Amino acid sequence: MTITLQDLEQRLWAAANALRGPVDPADFKTYVFPMLFWKWISDTWEYEHAQAVEDYGDDLTDEIEADYHQFDLPGEASWKSVTNKTTNIGHQIAVAFRKIEQANPKTLGGIFGDAAWANKDRLPEAALRGLITAFNAITLNPATVSHDMLGQAYEYLLRNFADESGKKAGEFFTPRSVVHLLAGILNPQPGEEVYDPACGSGGMLVETINLVKSAGGDARTLRLYGQEINLTTSAIARMNLFFHDIEDSKIVRGDVLREPKLHDENGALRQFDVVIANPPFSLKDWGADKWAADPRAFCGVPPATKGDYAFIQHMITSMRPDTGRVGVVMPHGVLFRGGAEAKIRQCLVEKDQLEAVIGLPPNLFYSTTIPACLLIFRADKSEERKNHVLFVDAAARFVKGTNQNTMSTADVEAVFAAYRKGQDPDGEGGIEVRLVPFDEIKSNAFVLSFGRYVKSAYDDASDLPSAISDYQAARAARIAAEKRMFEVLSAAGIEVGDE
Repeated sequence: MTITLQDLEQRLWAAANALRGPVDPADFKTYVFPMLFWKWISDTWEYEHAQAVEDYGDDLTDEIEADYHQFDLPGEASWKSVTNKTTNIGHQIAVAFRKIEQANPKTLGGIFGDAAWANKDRLPEAALRGLITAFNAITLNPATVSHDMLGQAYEYLLRNFADESGKKAGEFFTPRSVVHLLAGILNPQPGEEVYDPACGSGGMLVETINLVKSAGGDARTLRLYGQEINLTTSAIARMNLFFHDIEDSKIVRGDVLREPKLHDENGALRQFDVVIANPPFSLKDWGADKWAADPRAFCGVPPATKGDYAFIQHMITSMRPDTGRVGVVMPHGVLFRGGAEAKIRQCLVEKDQLEAVIGLPPNLFYSTTIPACLLIFRADKSEERKNHVLFVDAAARFVKGTNQNTMSTADVEAVFAAYRKGQDPDGEGGIEVRLVPFDEIKSNAFVLSFGRYVKSAYDDASDLPSAISDYQAARAARIAAEKRMFEVLSAAGIEVGDE
């Protein structure tokens, strides 16, 4: 018996609410998603088993039945076997998860994360029992819930968990309007390889699936790849892709700037048709000390206190030299900051792969209120846009919210049309658009701030956190230089007054 999407969403949210009180809402995802995945593979295994029995009856063998199952589920690790236990249920669940991972090392190794299921201080047994009871009311097999519905319900939970988590949500969730706009610009096609080097919960990758489906293509032909530094979040991304019926995918865990893990058969960094990401803004201590000899630093080494251009160069290096497209969310500071970043920015513009700079409205993101922008790179730009950069200022296209602004579907479609056509689709000045020639950018010392090229509400002060960080770094450098100077003067016998 099938259920509606609304009913499924309500039941899943009720399951999450079973944890409310003793568990911080920011930690809901740590427990709910592994339980959801476990319930799904258990219910699906039982459904597949019943099909096998119906097809073969007494002639059914283990070898024949194995062909019916996507995953191997040890009997003692099934949902019903474990959740009926009366003592130490958290420990029993942790044991079951490890057994399932061991039975499916290539596909499910590490997918349940590292939550402390047996820690009753962090997850009281009453709350865990409530979670189990809520999931017992839901049957999750192909006869009741399709992959499309399950995927949509999963996204519903992610949005709700993001709303509950506040600023912490920025670590795993990008507003779907931004994801939809960025993926639409990059236009993934059936059969292409898509890569997100900071994939979070997999939202960018999932959106490429949705876009291919909406265009009538077979999304199962997409090959999706990602790297994510956080163990729990990388596990959520892997589950997300399984729920969306994507088996040809690979999500790896690790620090992509220090240790990128996706390589080709020659050991070089693997390249993809589409590279898309919303990496952490202005990441400190990102590993600059080892980048001087890194082939990804083809335009220079970014400052040790800001990893923005490290992510950008990594993504461009990961782009196929013929079909490749890159789309990345960045703070405005990358458009105007000086020093090493200015040299890298000049190098990127001179290589003529930067196609567009798109300014987003302020206060869209969970983790920061500062405005952000999209940088679009193409291995092969259209003739019209070669030796030019398209500027699209969409700062005014948003819906004001109490805590956070949003972009409506109409806003997203308008910005996409402005990018595609190279002009304001409404013709009313709601979006400022201009295709700027290389020589003009060069005359502006390769600064890419919107105010240099279009009438804009933005100015360089809009990235106040970056400006403060720059000041603090410069002040620290001055103090260190003065200290060194005084040491040299003192060693030379020269006295310096207190002035």
